[in-house]
Amino acid sequence: METEQTGIRSDFNLEAHGLYNLRTVFWNLAPARLIEEALSRGEGELASQGALVVNTGFHTGRSPNDKYFVKNGLEDKEIFWNKDNKPISPEQFKQLHQKAVAYLQGRDVFVQDMMVGADPNHRLPIRLVTEKAFAALFANDLFIRLTDEQKAHHKPEFTILHCPDFKADPKQDGTVSGTVIIVNMTEKMILIGGSGYAGEIKKSIFTIMNFLLPLKGVMSMHCSANKGANGDVALFFGLSGTGKTTLSSDPDRFLIGDDEHGWSDDGIFNFEGGCYAKVIKINPKYEPIIYQAVRKFGTLLENVVIDPLSRKPDFDSNALTENTRAAYPIDFVENHVPEGRGGHPKNIFFLTADAFGVLPPIARLSTPQALYYFLSGYTSKLAGTEVGLGQEPQATFSMCFGAPFMPLAPGVYADLLGKKIEKHKVNVWLINTGWTGGPYGVGHRFELPYTRAIISAALRGELEKASMRQDPYFKLWIPESCPGVPSEVLDPKKTWPDPDAYEKQAGDLIKRFTKNFEQFKQIVTEEIYLAGPGH
Repeated sequence: METEQTGIRSDFNLEAHGLYNLRTVFWNLAPARLIEEALSRGEGELASQGALVVNTGFHTGRSPNDKYFVKNGLEDKEIFWNKDNKPISPEQFKQLHQKAVAYLQGRDVFVQDMMVGADPNHRLPIRLVTEKAFAALFANDLFIRLTDEQKAHHKPEFTILHCPDFKADPKQDGTVSGTVIIVNMTEKMILIGGSGYAGEIKKSIFTIMNFLLPLKGVMSMHCSANKGANGDVALFFGLSGTGKTTLSSDPDRFLIGDDEHGWSDDGIFNFEGGCYAKVIKINPKYEPIIYQAVRKFGTLLENVVIDPLSRKPDFDSNALTENTRAAYPIDFVENHVPEGRGGHPKNIFFLTADAFGVLPPIARLSTPQALYYFLSGYTSKLAGTEVGLGQEPQATFSMCFGAPFMPLAPGVYADLLGKKIEKHKVNVWLINTGWTGGPYGVGHRFELPYTRAIISAALRGELEKASMRQDPYFKLWIPESCPGVPSEVLDPKKTWPDPDAYEKQAGDLIKRFTKNFEQFKQIVTEEIYLAGPGH
């Protein structure tokens, strides 16, 4: 086995992970070297301004039906077993792990030693071992990068074994398909096979943090975060495509992180060292920060179409998928918080892309309402973010705005959030970044400048003083006016040409909320239960 390294290699060898007879091991290569290796191996090509562009093949989004937890002593006690957290036996994992390490024998691998968690008190050292240079670049872009001294003493607590070209055998291995994403909390290993979509690497680590931190009293959150010049912190919860990255990348504020954070007794901290932006139809006028970052050398573009001659990316094309992505270090964002930390938030925004077109663009939530909508996690999944989604958005509920990544019982996360909202007197807002004037196919999506104006007004404290009315359908408190936004836009019913059609559509969505929330009835107070629509 040969070893090539730039920077420092730790003494922790790969045999500890069950890896033997490898060809060449590339340890902690710099981005330029990783890009050279990816190009020489035919993994991708360079875009006109230097970004590495890769096609991830069949999987252009997450594969939620192929995610498992190894069921042994620890998981039996803590895991919330459901369709998002499916069990697999230790024997099945051992068999798949042996197959994966046998598959890697005689092959080159790339090793990246990284860290997760900007708070030194809640940091998790990790290691990625992958057969793909572009995946190592993704890890370098997304996770917290180490100094040479840190690399020299690095001992990972969790290892990701990433084999995109290895496939399981469902008949032999008892899996749903040839794709597997398996979390083993006892062995402290994640096995990914059969999918080249890099988001699986990121989300598997997020899942680990969502298991470990709440058990220590630290809230883990699927949200972006930024802070103003005076230090006020804002959080943006939401699923993919609802605007977390776009709305937190504000030229007038400083980005803490775009997707995953913890909330400890000391404040907010980013889990990551980079951003993972959805870039379909990215607009340089409305999203200048992201647009500049995604074209730089060192950025990884997934499934973005580029012109074969000019090599210019076509960000409007969905020829490969709607879920086109860009991974880049947070350093590429000029206005970012280098330490990745902030104080306790003053404002929290729940983002939802309502395909029914009946929710208002903004509403203020009481604490019981906040916990109702947090547990509900309503949005519309957009095409391409997961395998199996069609072209039209699908109304869905994802508890805590991230059910596939939440391995503990929902009440654990809700209780933590409620206590922190009350303790720090946080304003909570529901923001609809979805449709207005009618449902998908009839109305249109809210204009981004209006959404930005609404959020800016809330951040400045102007909406705290605004006159509000209670919506009769969802019990939401809606501002009568907002600077920079036409008043009629604030009332969703007034944007519909047919008021009766609005009422019918609103009633349909209320029934969906009510039916979905029955699963939480036994774990919440009556006040939270009655805070939702239909009660």
